Amino acid sequence: MGKVSLNDLTSKPGMTGWFDPRLLSKLLLHVIVSGTFGKYADRRLIHAALDQADGKEFLRRADMRGLLKPDQDGAIWIDYVADLGDGFDATYAIAYLLAQEALDVGKYRLPRGQALIMGGDQVYPDASLKDYQGRMLTPYKWAFPDNLAPDAPHPPVLVIPGNHDWYDGLVLFLALFCKRDDLELGSWRSVQRRSYFAIQLTEQWWLWGIDIQLMEDIDQPQADYFEAIAKEMHDGSNIILCTAVPGWLVAEKKEKGSFDAMGYAAGITKKAGKELKVPLILSGDTHHYSRYAYGDIQFITAGGGGAFLHGTHQLKDEIDAKWWLWPGGDRFRLKTEPDGNHGLSNTAACYPTREESRELLLRNLSFYISNPGFALFLGFIYWIGAMLLTVRPEFDVGVIIFTALAAGLAGYTAHQEGWTLKVVVASLSHAVAHFAAIVGLTWFFGIVNTELFGLQNFYPWMVGALFVEMVPTGAVIGGFIFGVYLLLTCRYFDMNHNDAFSAIRLDSYRHFLRIRIKDDAVTIYPVAIDSVPTRDGWHLNPENAPPASVFAPRSKLILRLTEGRPIEIRAGEVKSVQEVAKPKAEDEAVKTE
Repeated sequence: MGKVSLNDLTSKPGMTGWFDPRLLSKLLLHVIVSGTFGKYADRRLIHAALDQADGKEFLRRADMRGLLKPDQDGAIWIDYVADLGDGFDATYAIAYLLAQEALDVGKYRLPRGQALIMGGDQVYPDASLKDYQGRMLTPYKWAFPDNLAPDAPHPPVLVIPGNHDWYDGLVLFLALFCKRDDLELGSWRSVQRRSYFAIQLTEQWWLWGIDIQLMEDIDQPQADYFEAIAKEMHDGSNIILCTAVPGWLVAEKKEKGSFDAMGYAAGITKKAGKELKVPLILSGDTHHYSRYAYGDIQFITAGGGGAFLHGTHQLKDEIDAKWWLWPGGDRFRLKTEPDGNHGLSNTAACYPTREESRELLLRNLSFYISNPGFALFLGFIYWIGAMLLTVRPEFDVGVIIFTALAAGLAGYTAHQEGWTLKVVVASLSHAVAHFAAIVGLTWFFGIVNTELFGLQNFYPWMVGALFVEMVPTGAVIGGFIFGVYLLLTCRYFDMNHNDAFSAIRLDSYRHFLRIRIKDDAVTIYPVAIDSVPTRDGWHLNPENAPPASVFAPRSKLILRLTEGRPIEIRAGEVKSVQEVAKPKAEDEAVKTE
């Protein structure tokens, strides 16, 4: 890595402007193309066909025990991060924390993970080489520069793709992370050959990372791979399952492909017939922290690696869905009450808190400031409406304008929320607000232009006058109305959660998981930082040599655990798949008798 200066830091990208009209049109094209690619040319199949390995070879590749050295207490440590690679500041802050030899979080001293797991969406907004380089690879290389000393640590990094990684058909992801020559991500080293992987952490513990693609499915070679791994595992082994989408959050909905794909992957353990257990499931994709439990199985969403923040106020205390791997729990429960080692307080296990989440939504009131491009687009729509009403101030023109607004806004919301009565009513109300603003501004500027400027007829200079007046005014008023719509529907009507938070582009409330594994216990430390330094909050590290980070914070970073204390899971308390199946078999036998 060449010499780095402060100028290199200032040139790095900020948070993605998700409402930029140019980006929206570009992403729409990528979604269409990648969706078609995913259906008809699944690159996972090609990659698997080129990798002619059997179960024994898969097992050899998976064995990480030689790289993961137990500490003085006999424990190993790994790190988990997801949804990184957006704005530089938050991405680098988390990479910096992951790179430090140890972190002091309250009374806990947590050594750096001996392996790094990336749980999906390593890049935003597009799977382009420019975005991978500027938003993900460079921050991580700067955070943990490559140390070429003979005894220097080079922790392995293993990566599963998210939907944004799939936008180019997984071409760059496979080229970066799945080639025979390991990727040097600073001092981290990629070691995988496919977009999914299984690694053996200890004699008892494994970690599986699955790739559910854009269609939220598991291809046959991937299923064959995990079946081959499961057959070679020791009896009674424990599996930490990583998936790119938290399917349990949508388990009640009809469209629950991610939930089914996750269940299918976990169900492979049943075929092995080896009393395998899945005590912990991790995911990103949703950019907050939350922890649900189904019986003794813990489901953790931890998408805090650098992308814009998602809210938590919409999280249900209970999700009414069945997880067949454990019959003791009849639904997923957001941990809110003390319960064994898993319930830690009488507050919901989410970060930020629900109250903070609702409070943050108020920032949508300045939507036109945070999203100037989209606000100007609304101003342009206002100008078109004003010209039509000025040329023909008739009822039928008003009907046409309102219908166009209603159709566009309803289609926008229904694309994400589906066609429901709630969506229709909200969209019509939204359209009424914009239509009233267009009519009111047209009337007002009509009076100004005729009485003040003497423009009596619709001549070319009237078009120019309306443009100068309506576009900026419509941008402010239309942007404010749009922001209020996002605020109200997200806060009170369980809608537009993604758009309401992507609009305010928050890089606060970042987090990752530091995980300790010893014997049959896994202890999770969800390390959180409420706010990250701004661009001028970093300076060149005076040590300025690997493994020291290139840039260090000017002020000490304040860290805490999202739930106040670590979460401990003992695999001995979790039933294996075979134990789950026995009561069902006995019930069937009784019915037969």
